[in-house]
This record gives sequence, C-alpha cells and structure tokens, in this order.
Amino acid sequence: MTDEELEVLLKDLESDRVERKTSISDKGKLCEAVCAFANDLPNHQKPGVLFIGVKDDGNCANLTIDDKLLLTLSAMRSDGNILPFPTMIVQKRTIGGCELAVVIVEPSDAPPVRFNGRVWVRVGPRRATATAEEERRLAEKRLSKDLPFDLQPLASASLNDLNLDLFYRVYLTASLASEILEENQRSVEQQLTALRFATVELLPKPTILGLLVVGNNPRQLISCAYIQFLRIDGTEFTDPIKDQKEISSALPNLLEILDETLQSHISVVTDITTSPIEVRQPDYPIVALQQLARNAILHRTYEGTNAPVRISWFSDRIEIQNPGSPFGQINRQNFGQPGITDYRNPHLAEAMKNLGYVQRFGIGIQLARQQLQKNGNPPPEFFINDTYVIATVRKRL
Repeated sequence: MTDEELEVLLKDLESDRVERKTSISDKGKLCEAVCAFANDLPNHQKPGVLFIGVKDDGNCANLTIDDKLLLTLSAMRSDGNILPFPTMIVQKRTIGGCELAVVIVEPSDAPPVRFNGRVWVRVGPRRATATAEEERRLAEKRLSKDLPFDLQPLASASLNDLNLDLFYRVYLTASLASEILEENQRSVEQQLTALRFATVELLPKPTILGLLVVGNNPRQLISCAYIQFLRIDGTEFTDPIKDQKEISSALPNLLEILDETLQSHISVVTDITTSPIEVRQPDYPIVALQQLARNAILHRTYEGTNAPVRISWFSDRIEIQNPGSPFGQINRQNFGQPGITDYRNPHLAEAMKNLGYVQRFGIGIQLARQQLQKNGNPPPEFFINDTYVIATVRKRL
C-alpha cells in the first residue's frame, strides 16, 4: 500500500479496516485485531491495517520503532496463536510526519481465522468474538476460493467416514476455548464446517483435512496417508529386517503410535563408572526424532502420490523420507534455517498445533539439532530432491 493510501486510512477514524495502538504492550489485543482483519467479515476484500505508535485521535504517540518491535509484530504470524496463518506485512513507515509500525493484513482465503480458539471479527468500531451466524457467513466465503489441497473435498466420501467421537472427545476440546464450547449450540455439520473438516454445502462433504485428522480410516480414502516403519539389522536396505509396521490411523492416534514406536526402538546405555551418579544415555534423543518425523507428516505432499512417509532405522542411522520437494519460499539454500518456513498443508499444521504436537512453528529442525548435539549425536543431514526430502540422523558413537 502506498503512503497516500495509508494516510487516508489513518485519518479516517470511522473505518472498520483500521485499528490504532499507541504501543505493543497488550499483544493479545494486537492479535485479536490481526485475526479480525483476516476474517474480513464485512467482505471488503481489501487489507486491514494496524497502526502502531498512534493515538485513537490520530495524533502521533512518539513511539520508538526499532528492529525489536518489528520482529515482535512479525512473530505474531507464525507463533501458532493465530490459525490458520494470516497473510501480513510488517513495515516501518512515516505517515503524516509520524513514524509508525504498520501491519497490513490480507483477508484470509480460508476463514474463520481464530486467535487462541476464538473467532474475532470487526464491523465498524466493534471488535468481538463472532456469533454462530457470523461464523457461518465466514465459512461460506470459502466456497469461491482456490483452496489448498488439505481443504479440498473428497467426492467419494461422506460424513459417515469421520469419527465423530474422536472429533468431540479429542479435537474439539483441544482446539476451542472452554467457554466457547460451553455456549456451543451448533449442529455437528456446523461444527465440522467451522473447523474446516467439511465443506460449506447443503450436503457437506469431508475435506482432506477432516479425513486425515478424524477419519475412521484415512488410508482407505487417501492411499498415501500412512507411515512405513522398517527396523533393519544392518546398514543397507538389503540387510535382514528386524521389525516392520505400517502406521495408519487418524492424526491423534497416528502421532501417538508413532511416538511409542520411536521410543520402543531407542537403546539406552547406563554408565555407572565415570560419574558418582548413574548416567543414562540414549543412542538417539526422542525429541529430535519426534520433531523430524512430525515435520515429515506435516510438510509432505498428499496430492498426486501413493508414497507414505518412510522411517528406515538402520544399525548406524535413521532415515526419514517424506514425499514432496520444499514448498513456497523454502528452497535448497535456505532449508532448515531458523525462522524461514512455509506450509504446503497450512490447515494440517493448525490441527497439529491444536493437538499439542507443535508448540511453535518454524523451529522443529533447530530443536532437533540442539537435542542431537546435547546427546552427542552428529548434526542431522538433509538430502533434498525434486520429489522427496530425506532427513538422516546418525547414531551416537
């Protein structure tokens, strides 16, 4: 947006596309504003703007706009509290002689957007949590959009292919604020639609996301939706197989079984000679394996392939292979760098965050590196191909 466009918005004290803040002291209010602009309930189909460093009457608050402040604002996009990820730009601008931080938020292609489990909207001067009718209107806006693959419907499926007990018992309680659940009088179709597990139609269809997260049998309808685990007694694929399994289930169960499988194959050495206290040292740190395996599930492509995520556990190393090349702004050169991230399956990322399997976005590889170093393992190695990525973790010597 040009300085002239921003100045017009800044001076228009009645606009529902503008929010003004004197500082960033109340980060929660800032996130609510970003969430409301991303939802674009009035359907302006234009960005909303958050001005930092200006009073409600439009006068300058003389706030120092430094790199730390801008980084704090930028972090709101991917810290996992606003989901799905908003599209936003953070800049330092001088508007009307006042030095400001400007956050420009684009309307979301897949509303409703939530901040900490609540849908925030703005109409005129009002910013509040959305009513059931407002959420329905937001969901209907998805119909005309070119949606990512994880939100596309599967024509051959029906709502009977979703495990509603798992949806209510596990996912709904993890993804929505408790007071929202207590006030909830919506039908199951409305709830599935609001969380993007079903389409907005007279006869709703499950989305790919819904089938992956709470499907009765995801692999039956999405052939690549499983993990192939091999434990090999040697260093080559031609060596004898000690153990193998195919892990296929709805996302919460799949991740739980995966964690149990990884943990059961870790060997722990007990040292009672070099220290007065018993020291237990695993050959692989479980947190590093969890991060790399979850990354493979999250970032893989589910479109145009029948290949699973493959975990091959050799006697000297573990290879985790996921179908799909780096996506979006990620390439061979910046792969794995802290803070640089993009999502082929943004709503699957939201589901993993809601379920507690992702605490913070964009740090999985960095966390794996730290845990490997702490445990005495070599750093992870990455082989990036046009159609797949392999992460290799070598055994602690």
